[in-house]
Amino acid sequence: MTTNNQEIESKFYVRNLAAVETVLKNLGATCIVPRGFEYNLRFDDPQNSLTRQGRVLRLRKYDDVRMTYKGAGERINKALSRIEIELVVNDFDQAQKFLEGLGYRVAAVYEKYRAMYKFGDFLVTLDELPYGNFIEIEAESSEQIAGLARQLGLNPEAAVPVSYQGLFEFVRNARNLPVKNLAFWEFEKIHLTAEDLGVQPADLEE
Repeated sequence: MTTNNQEIESKFYVRNLAAVETVLKNLGATCIVPRGFEYNLRFDDPQNSLTRQGRVLRLRKYDDVRMTYKGAGERINKALSRIEIELVVNDFDQAQKFLEGLGYRVAAVYEKYRAMYKFGDFLVTLDELPYGNFIEIEAESSEQIAGLARQLGLNPEAAVPVSYQGLFEFVRNARNLPVKNLAFWEFEKIHLTAEDLGVQPADLEE
């Protein structure tokens, strides 16, 4: 994230997450958070005004507990830029009650397995979601993201400049999926391809 709370990132759909992780390690990247389960609650008001405005209010449990606000995203080339403000809290349940006390409600649950790496000024995450695997690169500019993508053997043109929730909404509507949450238990019997998601695999053919 930049110093003014501006988040610039791109996601890349990959078929072989382990292969990209090997390249990342060989480049000298440092794992700052090992692979672990991430649990998120996304909140909105009864009018769904945050969602309609493209804004996000989230409570996350991963290596710590964080409340996050994200502003509406702006596409810059193949990256997504948006304001992100995070606050670390010490109690997930109390934070949920706090947000609900302000009139927000849980609008959706979403889950992933994530490992987080630091490489110079880059933050790189390896994400396993119910609908597929992704590499997420965060940097100071879309040009820097494209450069690291090439180093990792990824096609910069295959970058996905939308959020995971945005992809979820797209595929849920396109496939008419009977699911409410981006959660593993809801996708146990659902198999989705890159074509279903409307994305292009960024890694080379296996």
